[in-house]
Amino acid sequence: MNKYRKWQYQMLAKEMVGILNQKGYDAHYAENLDEAKGMVLRMIPPASSVALGGSETISEMELVDIFRNGEYHFFDRYQSLPFDEIVEIYRQSLLADFLVTGTNAVTRQGELVNVDSSGNRVAGMIFGPKRVIVIAGANKVVKNVDEALKRLKNIAPMNALRNGHKTPCTETGRCMECVTPERIDNVIGIINHGMKFEGRISVIMIAEETGF
Repeated sequence: MNKYRKWQYQMLAKEMVGILNQKGYDAHYAENLDEAKGMVLRMIPPASSVALGGSETISEMELVDIFRNGEYHFFDRYQSLPFDEIVEIYRQSLLADFLVTGTNAVTRQGELVNVDSSGNRVAGMIFGPKRVIVIAGANKVVKNVDEALKRLKNIAPMNALRNGHKTPCTETGRCMECVTPERIDNVIGIINHGMKFEGRISVIMIAEETGF
């Protein structure tokens, strides 16, 4: 990464850690993806039950293999199973000790804004798992909710393609406001702050670009 862009991301990530802590989250700064990965693993004791939200950042960190092969009870949504069985894993995941996920956008006011096709990730971030660990690159920071919603529209085609959805946006590269069960932005969730359940939501801000 260009050293000046890196410097800007360092400043932004550190600023956001301060904002997020003021808004009641348990926020941490990570210099890079590897450092963030170590933080996640230190937060989760062996034998904990763990669920993952669908996330390019999670894939970049190679957490699936770690939780699948480690000393954890892993709700493995990444198996090759019929969709109804995957949905059952989604449902069971809402009772996990830990949900580890990326986020689509973080506003300067400390809001977490996310979009889902099925809604399981958004639901788990809001309520259910005892702890939520959110991993966010500095590229996810936006001015406000309006800008976050614009960002969600821009990244939706990439997420649809990543998930193998047969939607119009995978043909055009832009949101077509389709009406189909496979639409990637069926559900939008906004978490205003982390104060309701103290310490439940940890956010790791990374001074790099991660995910979409």
